[in-house]
Amino acid sequence: MSSPQKVQFLARNYKLAGLFYPPVAGSPDRAGFSCLTYDAAYQGESEGEPRNLEDPYQRVEEIKCAVTYLVSRPDVDSEKIGVLGICASGGYAPFAAQTDLRIKAVATSAAVCVGTMARRGFEKDTSNLDILKTQLEAAGKDRNSDVGGEKVPIVHMLPEKPEDAPEGMPEAFRDLMNYYRTPRAFHPRSTNTTLPRGWDLMANFDAFAHNYMISPRPLMMITGTKAATKWFSEDGVEKAKEPKECYVVDGLTHADLYDKVDEAGVKLVEFFGKILV
Repeated sequence: MSSPQKVQFLARNYKLAGLFYPPVAGSPDRAGFSCLTYDAAYQGESEGEPRNLEDPYQRVEEIKCAVTYLVSRPDVDSEKIGVLGICASGGYAPFAAQTDLRIKAVATSAAVCVGTMARRGFEKDTSNLDILKTQLEAAGKDRNSDVGGEKVPIVHMLPEKPEDAPEGMPEAFRDLMNYYRTPRAFHPRSTNTTLPRGWDLMANFDAFAHNYMISPRPLMMITGTKAATKWFSEDGVEKAKEPKECYVVDGLTHADLYDKVDEAGVKLVEFFGKILV
């Protein structure tokens, strides 16, 4: 793999920190593709206040600004840009591509629509609008705290350590905890927190409602037979027009799809290779 170049680009006046990997001919890991990754605003090394805010519309804008950055590079073919979104970005990437025709191919892995998740749960129909109403009330209090109102505690998304997991913790969240909160993927700049005000930004977001607008550009959504989020990918593909594919990897959970890429990685190289090479 080539050594990455540290890069920066703007998205709604926030400076985002990224890594650009130049192409490597014959590379088995990227098959000669260039690759841009970056920290979202409010997170990691990128700018944005308040920290740890989840704003789906900002995240979508960042994808479009990332495309603009790539177009500005003389070593990138502006007619051969694709996007890969993982987890929540698996919702943001199709949403961006629906209206950004510069994106020529869209793939996701372990996709989640944060709006549908807010309304119906991470696992299908494990939440409802009554629960969301409580979260929206907390979001309002969080906003009021900016002008002297009561401080609202930040939300810890997962137990800090596996030994802190409550008895009866749903397997879907244990799957995430065993990825994010262990040496498998722990990173000190991944804070495991989010702000309550993010709920009112996510609540009515719908990543896949207009997936039909991606056609005739191809869409592939990868999921696993054991992924609690499989239903998101099925929904996203159902709402798209051809060419489209829901590719299911046998035996993998949601978090497995993050780092067990022997099968999915080959599929992604094949998918993007047909369009972008």
